[in-house]
Amino acid sequence: MTEPLTHHPQTRSAAPTLREKRRIYVACLAAYNNGCLHGRWIDATSPDEIMDSVRAMLAASPIPDAEEWAIHDYEGFEGANLSEYASFETVCDLADFIEEHGELGAKVLAHFGDDLTEARAAFEEYAGEYLSAADFAEQLHEDTGTEIPESLRYYIDWQALVRDMALNGEIMVFQTGFDEVHIFWSR
Repeated sequence: MTEPLTHHPQTRSAAPTLREKRRIYVACLAAYNNGCLHGRWIDATSPDEIMDSVRAMLAASPIPDAEEWAIHDYEGFEGANLSEYASFETVCDLADFIEEHGELGAKVLAHFGDDLTEARAAFEEYAGEYLSAADFAEQLHEDTGTEIPESLRYYIDWQALVRDMALNGEIMVFQTGFDEVHIFWSR
């Protein structure tokens, strides 16, 4: 396997942690069905804590004996999808995954059709972060010991090579920013 040309460790700033930003808005369906918006933003901490907050929200509902709820909004999940009836275990698992992998995790998750198990497994085949996919292809050839005469080096289209690798299913490429490409080996 190749080593990435560049590596940018994620640093934490003094801003609120990512965990604090991951939350769901749970609405009381009895109130909603009666034309009244009643709900609460709840941090994605643990399934039990979320359920306790939902029970408290339902108890404070303007509709007596409210029992049903749904997730009507969420934030801090980097674009990953949550259904309105996702289990709180799913919410917390997804929050943990996004906390660990950020925007890249959300892109990998979307690639696998929101299958969290597949997305987690993909990170076992992570090849690294590069300035471009072409840099990955060039580094791969250098790491494998392939000798390329200097006079021919400029004729090699590394971008075409890496495109073919992706089309052949050998690698997956995710761009998360300018000069920020992540490569995964396909399983």
